This record gives sequence, structure tokens and C-alpha cells, in this order.
Amino acid sequence: MEAAETQTTGSLLEQLTQALDRGAADSIRQMLGSLHAAEVADLLESYPQGPREILWELVEPDVRGEVLVEVNDEVRAGLISLMESEQLVAAAEGLDTDDLADLIADLPGAVTREVLRSMDKQNRDRLEAVLHYPEDTAGGLMNVDTVTVRASVTLDVVLRYLRVHVDIPETTDKLFVVDRNDVYKGILRLSALLTNDPELLVVDVMDRDVQGIPSDMPDDEVARLFEDRNLISAPVVDGNGRLLGRITIDDVVDVIREDADHSLLSMAGLDEEDDTFAPVLTSARRRAVWLGINLFTAFLASWVIGLFQATLQQVVALAVLMPIVASMGGIAGSQTLIIVIRGLALGQVGSSNARWLMVKELAVSALNGIVWSLVVALLATLWFGDINIGLIIAAALIINLVCAAIAGFTIPFTLTRLKIDPAHAGTVVLTTITDVVGFMVFLGLGTIFLV
Repeated sequence: MEAAETQTTGSLLEQLTQALDRGAADSIRQMLGSLHAAEVADLLESYPQGPREILWELVEPDVRGEVLVEVNDEVRAGLISLMESEQLVAAAEGLDTDDLADLIADLPGAVTREVLRSMDKQNRDRLEAVLHYPEDTAGGLMNVDTVTVRASVTLDVVLRYLRVHVDIPETTDKLFVVDRNDVYKGILRLSALLTNDPELLVVDVMDRDVQGIPSDMPDDEVARLFEDRNLISAPVVDGNGRLLGRITIDDVVDVIREDADHSLLSMAGLDEEDDTFAPVLTSARRRAVWLGINLFTAFLASWVIGLFQATLQQVVALAVLMPIVASMGGIAGSQTLIIVIRGLALGQVGSSNARWLMVKELAVSALNGIVWSLVVALLATLWFGDINIGLIIAAALIINLVCAAIAGFTIPFTLTRLKIDPAHAGTVVLTTITDVVGFMVFLGLGTIFLV
């Protein structure tokens, strides 16, 4: 089954479904055993509850812990509920400290106590060190399994130390140089260790320019740091400069993916940790709140339209063209909204350059408003044979696109100050504003000049 390693999740899913339909347990067990834990996790998330339970029973016990770490929170909770306490303790054994920290919060209290009791003091202290920090910070992301050396020893001593070291942590591309108090001083790259004279001291070849990452740095900033500096691993330090652990690229990739999922799903009021194949009632309950909010905003827009009921009865053309104004404003505002949210998330937009961006977005919307208002005005005039209707919709389009740009720019800043995720609520607020303003301006102008 080595060929399965290069297959896509879709093709694996198809093969697995066929094996499930045939009841070929041995084939399924063999297929799952040939995959990485993350691939097994993807497959488990791709099935509803019944088939998922069957597959989970066929996953080898010695990789279940790694799979539990990889699946999303809701699926993990469901799989944990299927396992006995002894199975959970066995699954937790052998996990890296940072992975165990992610898993242990979801384990039942009795299982957590048993896991802690089964660990030696050193590993228990390491786990407690990671659990001390919020999971969305560098401290919560780090692994405390590091290899440290002193600046005063020779490279030959370091080489001999590594040869007798039982286990060198995975993705080790550098060693961390510390003093006798574990204060971080710099890094010793493995390339420098292997290519320099063994009689040289570590202090002669170490790199002092690589700064330690503060333990309280948010994980999205950590990910940006890894991206900007092309890092494979990086040291994590406390407020006194003491080395606490290291962050590796595999953990950062997880952060990047989670942030991408969050940005996409939150715009629809969904959570990246939700089970895609959750029961109907569970999913319906979650989405009902979002639909309720949208229903309120829709009633608000309808109320505005109702204010101009008499105008619409006299000039039917306004009712026909009305959706164009709101739709164009919504699209233009969404473009600005997404640009600003992305800029805030990447740290590229702040108080120092916000004014420039606002002026630019206003200019873009005004220019697009002028261009497309001329097009729409011409089409509306030809359609209804009334130049006044064309002029009114043109004016409404320009005003609404400019207002949409202002709203798309200010909403993310306002929601951020209110401690609300702009990706989550920004779209609803923007749609409400562009609909209300668009209808109000268009129908108001129609009332003034046509009735």
C-alpha cells in the first residue's frame, strides 16, 4: 500500500468507501496503517458518525493518540467518547509534549490524572510548562524538547555529546546556546557544527542574530515570523530571556491552516472546529443564530423599502432596478472589507498608514462608481425610455459605492476595538449598511425627482 502515500484525500476516500461497502475490514486496516496520522484524521473527518466509528475501531492503537491530535475539536470529542479510560491513557503515551498539551484538555478528569501519574517528573514538568501558556501563543505552541549547549565548549565536545544522545528531536536544524542559568544566547546551526574545525569553540561559530520568540507572542505573529524569515525552528524565551522551548515548522503550518479555515468559515458564521458531518439538529441549531441575525438585517432593509411604498407603486421601474444598487454596493464594500481584514491580520495596516489606504479605497470606489454608473444609466435609459431614471440610478450607484468603501474600511477597525472578530461579523454589518444606504438613496432620489 505504499502507493497510497501519494494519493489525494479524494481518491483515498473513494477506495475506503468501497472497502466499507464490501465490509473488507482487513483491507481497511491495512490501508489506514499505511497512512500518516494526519491523513487518517482527514479521512475520519470526511465520514458521518456511523462509518467513522467503524473506521476508528480499525485504526491501530499505537497511532490513535497522534490521530486525536490532528482531528478538529468536535470530532475529537466524539472519538474520545468511544474509548475506554485504558485506551485513552495508552493513546496519550509517547506523544510529544506540545501534542499532549493539545489533547489533555479534552480528556476526562480521571484519564488526565492517570496520564499525569504515568509520566516521570521531568516530562510532567515539561507538560505543565506548556499548559501554563494559552494555546494561541508561542508558549502554548512550543515543544520543550530542546538540545542546548554552552558557548565555552568546543565543537568536538558537542559532536561527541550528540553521538551519545539517545534521541535528537525531530526537525532539529540548530542547537540552542545558553548560559549556566539557561538564558538564551544564540544558535549553533548543524551546518556550522559539521563544516568547521572541531577544535573551535561554540562561541566562535554561533549566530547571535537569531532572536528568541517571546512566550506571549500570538500564534499568528509567530507564523508570520516563520514565513518572513524562512525558519524551520525557533527558540521561545520568557520575559527574562530564559530558554523555554522551541517552535517547529510543522506546528506553524497547523496555525496557518487553522487561520485560513477560520477566515473562510467565520464569514458564514461557521467554526473551523465544527464537525462537517455533525447531526442535522446540531448543525441546524448553530446556523439558526446566524440566519436569525441576517433575518433581522433583511427586515431592516425591507422597512426602508416600505417607507417608499407609494413611490414604488407610481414608478415600477424603481422596483426593477433597485437590486442593482444594493448588489453593486455590497460587492464594492466586500472588496474593501476583505483587503482591510487581511491587512490587519498580517499587520500590514495600522494607524500609521490607515489614512492612505482609506483615501485609496475611496478613490477606487469613486472611479468604479463613475464608470459603471454611466453604463447602468445608459442601459436603464434605453430600457425604460426615461433619462431621469438613468440619471437617478447613476447618482445612487456612485453614492452607494463610496459609502460602501467607507463602511468596508471602518467596520474592521470598529469591530477590532470592540473585541469582535471582523471576519465573523463584518459581512453582516456591511451588507446591512450597503442595502439600507442603497435603497434609501435610490428611492429617495426617485421620490424627489420622479413623483
